[in-house]
Amino acid sequence: MTDLLYSEEEEALRAAVRDLLTDHCAPADVLARGESGTPFDRALWKSLAEGMGLAGLLVPEEQGGQGATHREAAVVLEELGRAVAPLPYLTSAVVATEALLACDDRELLARLASGRTIGVLAVGLATAPGAGVRTARAENGTLSGELTGIADAAVADVLLVPADDGGLYAVTADAVTVTPQVSLDLTRPLATVTLTGAAGRRVGDFGAAVERALRAAAGLLVSEQLGIADWALTETVRYLKERRQFNRPVGGFQALKHRLAQLWLEVVNLRAAARAAADALASGEDTDLSVAVAQAYAAPVAVHATEEAVQLHGGIGMTWEHPAHLYLKRAKADSIAYGTAGAHRTALAGLTGLQAP
Repeated sequence: MTDLLYSEEEEALRAAVRDLLTDHCAPADVLARGESGTPFDRALWKSLAEGMGLAGLLVPEEQGGQGATHREAAVVLEELGRAVAPLPYLTSAVVATEALLACDDRELLARLASGRTIGVLAVGLATAPGAGVRTARAENGTLSGELTGIADAAVADVLLVPADDGGLYAVTADAVTVTPQVSLDLTRPLATVTLTGAAGRRVGDFGAAVERALRAAAGLLVSEQLGIADWALTETVRYLKERRQFNRPVGGFQALKHRLAQLWLEVVNLRAAARAAADALASGEDTDLSVAVAQAYAAPVAVHATEEAVQLHGGIGMTWEHPAHLYLKRAKADSIAYGTAGAHRTALAGLTGLQAP
């Protein structure tokens, strides 16, 4: 039977990642980087991706990676979500890596696995699995066009660009123009990528590669949303135990207990959904169904948890200095990333033969 509990190895991985983020990714530092317009922390990325080897978790050992599974990658994303870390782990170590795993380009895959190269799939962040993707025009070995809503394009060394001839092309960052877009989430900036006769090297066909990448992205994004929601619940409970009103802890009021109990149930259910999606991706069994179920549930819970955190922290929760708004913005941005909850419910209806909502 499928065991969704965390293994000892997964818990050890969690502890190592959490220790690193505790030391180098404090909320105040994340906020300061977001305000600077350059949220990406290269030193932290080097420690996580190169030092710990986590950029290559999904890459087989014979191709230069760690040979782990989506379950381990999910643990890393939980902790990155809990720290709302401004790192391109999801976009490079998961999405771009999964796309390359479907192609036959071991050299570029090994570079991404080492962490020394950051790759980004040039598909809009809001694109759901199974949805059509916007492509660049391929003419005489060059690519032209404009692709919008590309997450982490500003820090990419190489972009994987789908083209109208059916190919997926590797394009170096210096061959394109990256224009920042206004983004709600300060920690995962979006950009428009403009190609004007850019040279590209075909690495494979984009159809199966993009679909594989988007499915893994949607499934593992749930773990990031779990980390966000778990932080919101934990910090809110801690604050309500300390905050006193009418000479008693605010958390002692019955109405607030009920709200926290409901939130706790939602987070527990979200953890089960996240683990099921990660395990399905690792085993290859019922993948589409598990991912659709998890994503249909995850976004509303993460948004609700962070909204409750802001409100139940009272006045301090409304301030710019408190990190609650970082988590709320990440949760809201994640709610449309790789398909909305409604899109996944519609997909789920199709998979199960039920009437779509």
